[in-house]
Amino acid sequence: MILSQRIAAFVKLGKVIQEIDAETKEELFWRVQNGNNWFTEEYIISALEGVVLFLQEENLNKWIQAYEISDKVTPKSVGVLMAGNIPAVGFHDLLTVLISGNKACVKLSSSDTVLMSWMINQLIEINPKFSDLISIEEMLKGKDAYIATGSDNSARYFNYYFGKYPSIIRQNRTSVAVLTGNESSEDLKNLGKDIFKYFGLGCRNVSKVYLKSENQLQQLLDNLEEFSFVGNHHKYHNNYDYNKSIYLVNNEKHLDNGFLLVKESNELVSPISVLYFELYESEEALFETLESLKEKIQCLVGNPEAIQGAIPFGNAQNPMPWDYADEVDTLQFLISLT
Repeated sequence: MILSQRIAAFVKLGKVIQEIDAETKEELFWRVQNGNNWFTEEYIISALEGVVLFLQEENLNKWIQAYEISDKVTPKSVGVLMAGNIPAVGFHDLLTVLISGNKACVKLSSSDTVLMSWMINQLIEINPKFSDLISIEEMLKGKDAYIATGSDNSARYFNYYFGKYPSIIRQNRTSVAVLTGNESSEDLKNLGKDIFKYFGLGCRNVSKVYLKSENQLQQLLDNLEEFSFVGNHHKYHNNYDYNKSIYLVNNEKHLDNGFLLVKESNELVSPISVLYFELYESEEALFETLESLKEKIQCLVGNPEAIQGAIPFGNAQNPMPWDYADEVDTLQFLISLT
């Protein structure tokens, strides 16, 4: 299958997702939510909208134009161990392996089996030639290369087993926001999307904010009130109750608005339902800190006019195909295999 055929199939998949009928959608979403209670209808829809954005023809063409992808290659078998923290989070790896002309040997996450399986089946239905290029497997042995996503602990395991092969092994990352004190209410409400979307389970979710003054906290909390609905989700609320009880028992200073706990900390990754904050004295000192932590930060959110390289508030969860996890160029890695 040549590159233009692969692109055409993915473009068609995007249209299939957009045009899914009500009956299919209801049945699919029920099965997805039954398999993972974190995957609410709202967030399944949001994740699929992100996939559709990936698969717009202009975005796919813009993405691949920077690479030399040959149609005269022998496909390599690439083992892909997918994460399952948010709906369809493994789709980008599947897309990248197939666009590169290689074969995707996929181990699905038990947390995201239903949605990913449905999309793979739709893709094969669109172009049956993909049945030779996609396999769902339980044991990924003897592959030519590997892409694995997991925690810092699982990354050590992956390195032990796959390190001798060409591989991309991803570890824990999170995202942070920088507030200068000049943010509008709209900015802070948009930041709420970066904090609460997918209940904060993604690496692109903001788990910590850097502030110039504690006085900014009240303005931030006031503008996050519209996200109180997350507290109605039983799993999120259980995390909130648990973390609140820990802070109260240990007499740890924190703020509480009824669905979010805000706590000062030097750490980056906060528990679900908790937002860390840290004060900074100068932007120079802050940037030195962020530079020292860049291997752990996926996205830096803020005002791009004030913070170099920042993603605008509300856009952390809207990556494009060329926005690679861990800033590792997955497509170039895969092209190099052939």
